Amino acid sequence: MDLLKKYMYPLLIGAGILVAMLVFSLNVPRNREANAFERTVLSVLSPLLEPVSKISGTVENIWDKYIRLVDTHSENIRLRDDIRSLNRRVLEGNEALLANQRLERLLDIKKSVKEPTIAATVIGEDVTSWFRTLVINRGSSHGIREGMAVISADGVVGQTVKVSATTSRVLLLTDHASGISATIQRSRARGVVKGKGEMLCSLEFTTREENVSVGDTVITSGIGGVFLKGLPIGEVTMVKRGEYGIFQTISIRPAVNIPHLEEVLVVQRGGYE
Repeated sequence: MDLLKKYMYPLLIGAGILVAMLVFSLNVPRNREANAFERTVLSVLSPLLEPVSKISGTVENIWDKYIRLVDTHSENIRLRDDIRSLNRRVLEGNEALLANQRLERLLDIKKSVKEPTIAATVIGEDVTSWFRTLVINRGSSHGIREGMAVISADGVVGQTVKVSATTSRVLLLTDHASGISATIQRSRARGVVKGKGEMLCSLEFTTREENVSVGDTVITSGIGGVFLKGLPIGEVTMVKRGEYGIFQTISIRPAVNIPHLEEVLVVQRGGYE
């Protein structure tokens, strides 16, 4: 009873509005002009119909905006997913393009080398204060032996020193234990390229009388049987002739960008079991 008394006034108003609307709807087909009763009801209910209409319109607007926001949010999620997918495809396409360019250069070198070669991918590195080595994904099961030359599209990388069935460790030309017989391409001066670490080399045992200048290209001499003749080793960056001694001090920057190396060729000749 208390609940009924509490909501009695709103219920009466609602019932009145319903009755008025029912009368209007039944009367419209028979007569387009409102009678006295209808005009009285309309006059009484007019103050109530306006706020009810406004409330109804506000609720409708809020609902429409909510629906549009939900649709917009869903569309934004779809668009973000599409953008991520497109960005991923662009990155994959760029990576494939760069890989294709590197492999094309490697293929050109492979064609120019008369000896059989096998392509390999760099899968690891060991750059410490003692050793400068790389690990490649080819080994004895692919015909690789220890002591074989390893090159890239830019020049000499090093030679294999530890070979397992499926992987090989490559001693880099910058390692202190590395030694490669070399020639200055311009003057034909000879020496031995030794690793100095920190991605640098030196040309040793080149006498003071030999003509060596900064900017000269250093290539393999072919002596020793490991590296083919004429492969790029690096560029002379410093030449120093002291007052004493019979040899020059010559620094070399390797032609190969070792930190960015990804693919190599192993020349399948020589080596040892």
